Amino acid sequence: MKLKTLTTSVLLALSTVATAQAADENRFIIQVDNNNKGVVKALAKKLGGDIKLDSDGFFAASFSGKDLSEVKGLLNNPHIKLIEQDFVRKPMSLYSDDIGDAMTQQLTPYAVYQSQADQLAFDASSDMKVCVIDSGLDQSNPDFVWGNITGDNDSGTGNWNEHGGPHGTHVAGTIGAADNGVGVVGMAPGVPMHIIKVFNAEGWGYSSDLAHAANLCSQAGANIISMSLGGGGSNSTESNAFANFTAAGGLVIAAAGNDGNNVRSYPAGYPSVMMIGANDNNDQIADFSQFPSCSSGRGKRATEDETICVEVTAGGVDTLSTYPADMATSASLSADGVAMNTSSMENAGEATASTFFMGTAEAVNSAAAGKICVIDRGNISFHDKVLNCENSGGVGAVIINNEAGMLYATLGDANATSIPAVGAALEDRAALLNAASMTVKIGTSDYGFMSGTSMATPAVSGIAALVWSNHPTCTGTEIRDALKATAQDAGAAGKDVYFGYGIVKAKAADDYLTANGCAGGDNGGGNGGGEGDITLSAQGYKVKGSKQVDLSWSGSTVSSMDVFRNGSMIATVSNTGSYTDAVGGKGGGSFTYQVCEAGTSTCSAEKTVVF
Repeated sequence: MKLKTLTTSVLLALSTVATAQAADENRFIIQVDNNNKGVVKALAKKLGGDIKLDSDGFFAASFSGKDLSEVKGLLNNPHIKLIEQDFVRKPMSLYSDDIGDAMTQQLTPYAVYQSQADQLAFDASSDMKVCVIDSGLDQSNPDFVWGNITGDNDSGTGNWNEHGGPHGTHVAGTIGAADNGVGVVGMAPGVPMHIIKVFNAEGWGYSSDLAHAANLCSQAGANIISMSLGGGGSNSTESNAFANFTAAGGLVIAAAGNDGNNVRSYPAGYPSVMMIGANDNNDQIADFSQFPSCSSGRGKRATEDETICVEVTAGGVDTLSTYPADMATSASLSADGVAMNTSSMENAGEATASTFFMGTAEAVNSAAAGKICVIDRGNISFHDKVLNCENSGGVGAVIINNEAGMLYATLGDANATSIPAVGAALEDRAALLNAASMTVKIGTSDYGFMSGTSMATPAVSGIAALVWSNHPTCTGTEIRDALKATAQDAGAAGKDVYFGYGIVKAKAADDYLTANGCAGGDNGGGNGGGEGDITLSAQGYKVKGSKQVDLSWSGSTVSSMDVFRNGSMIATVSNTGSYTDAVGGKGGGSFTYQVCEAGTSTCSAEKTVVF
């Protein structure tokens, strides 16, 4: 069960909209008949223009140091229809992190805004607790209410409050980082957490570890289990552990996986576990987010089960959260005193100096001595560009992307440079080239970025805790249903395999429960009996060719349940919320299941499993 973590070495990228004006000043669009374009282009070049783009009916050119009126005066030609400003266009994010330094101020990650978590207050009196099964939570980070946090160690993993890598600390911060004026703020700020460290020094564990952890979560009084982990294969021990937690009124949430395919990962693939996918800050699905089918069986025998595929998504691309002390890398860049969007490449340090444009930096140039090299991407490696800058006497390097967006890169494993080097966005190129001086800084931080369904999962866990804290009489399944009922539809219209029901929205879920009660669409009717109040899921599989079916249910509080297969009762069992039917036999077959409160007609809807 390998844990997959996607990280970037970029933090606290400073940005500003004030750079747009500098970029707009010297580039213009010249409209002209195509038959006369050659003549006008030649005139533009003769008068100092640099042709940037040639298209049907117009071309674009920059004139260094010239404004629009001056260019119109220069290009006084009867073949020109119109000359106008060529304005910069930048990629627009629907949601963005706050700008600033998390080491000195509090920042709100974009996923908090996207999920409406900032529109709802966490009720600390609700006794809500989230159990985080991961790599531990490092006590070096001050951005937690440590009096609300307890933990357990699995065998051989070390202390739960000492990190086994940054993953667990990052996850916990997304759930419950404190609202304390520094660092970041979590989805449910300050929520009590129980941390279970299950990963060994190599970064993996077993399904039995997770089954045991589920028991520890129950003993700790947790309402929610959050698991940013997964792997292939299922087994009944693990499945039953989470089914029991759900049947007792809890909510289990796990990551869909980061391989960008339709493979079902576990424990997210168990019916009792809510599977979470990842989206970005533009409401688009993350390319790594797995999307297993909701179907069980094949062809015409296939049945749909929404509990074995992605149910909702949340922000999971470049998410900012807590790290163990000094384990994250931070970068900042300012040009003529104006903060710019940037990313860390390599080499801690700080430099302030005048600038020198080095082109693509394919050779040493003594004119760069004592200056910060501004470099275009292309032709040679990033490492060699920075090395040529340093060998020229340069004290820092800024490499500008050659396509839209920020340049995220490193200098490679064989880095032989020592000056701080950062990436920059193509959209800021003109402002960077025009800057007389710059400051480049790379250092360590307690806050950093990660990407993955591992990051979306704690977002949903924190949102669930936030919403549930305001409706503490609900069950975990009712919170799960409310999050799905109020998710923002994304991707293809309606429910789909990528987004499930859509992107979670905390305030919408809270409003829904306030209006309808815990039963949601039943308008507060509760579980008073009748078909449909008991929710059943069924998953079929084979063990050495022999058919077995795992049943999981919720919505009943009686002590015993009758289990039916194909209309006949096959067992009366304790109401633990789960039962495994050893059907037996080789080959295929179709089996329809139903569970009822023992001796009554209060039953679930039927579920069919096809082998």
